[in-house]
Amino acid sequence: MKHLLKMLDLTTEEITDILNLADQLKYELKHGIEHKLLAGKTLGMIFQKASTRTRVSFEVGMYQLGGLPIFLSASDMQIGRGEPVEDTSRVLSRYLDGIMIRTYKQSEVEDLAKYGNIPIINGLTDFCHPCQILADLMTIREVKGCLDGLKMCYIGDGNNMMNSLIVGCLKMGMAVSVACPEGYDPDQQVLDFAKDYENFHLYRSPKEAAKDADVVITDVWASMGQEGEAELRRKAFDGYQINKELMSLAKEDAMVLHCLPAHRGEEITADVFEQHAGEIFEEAENRLHAQKAVLVKLLG
Repeated sequence: MKHLLKMLDLTTEEITDILNLADQLKYELKHGIEHKLLAGKTLGMIFQKASTRTRVSFEVGMYQLGGLPIFLSASDMQIGRGEPVEDTSRVLSRYLDGIMIRTYKQSEVEDLAKYGNIPIINGLTDFCHPCQILADLMTIREVKGCLDGLKMCYIGDGNNMMNSLIVGCLKMGMAVSVACPEGYDPDQQVLDFAKDYENFHLYRSPKEAAKDADVVITDVWASMGQEGEAELRRKAFDGYQINKELMSLAKEDAMVLHCLPAHRGEEITADVFEQHAGEIFEEAENRLHAQKAVLVKLLG
């Protein structure tokens, strides 16, 4: 593994190795065992999209690993004034040991990797969110004890979360059922990948998708940059809410996950969110541990 650009690039073995290391680093942190595995290393963090969890978890993670995180706002860089991404990559490769970028276009992440010579980590694009999915898989495995053979159900928009969850869960041996309105399907590249898996199903009915699920996952209906579509999307996603009625179709001990921030009363009811808040905020914490594992694998 040279980079973390998208879940499609990772093998089952690489995902497992990351999760195992994340478990180890989490255990060591909880037991006061220092692991300065990246002492002297620097990580540049480019943000073209605002963030809470991504920024804080990467900064804290690099600090705990003994390295130096450097926040790079696009508005403060020449890339924000039109410098080509390939030039930015070649310059930063001479200063840094790795780059994490949170941006809109997947092509920008791919170009950073193509023109630079240091590891690139995708902190989120409109196409995928690999760091979040690694944390999700880590959380599911913690609670359920395994991944292989479980059923993951995702209800909502065919966005970066759905794209990455389909790929990550299928690669880890899980059955995957997703439900989204027509016109809001996952990316065709992901559908092409999933067509080789008999345990993948795309539904229009959330109730069909949720039947006998071990894990139910959702995300906001209007992602960052889509605020102008919020009212249109509220109408399109009417009936795609995770609520008690929907959860009654899943397994009795089903988990609920949400990458946050959550809009209670829209994609998930407040009561279901609070009932599963322990799992959801453990998932948020696991961003830290999973990303530390990625950092060690790529920069160590």
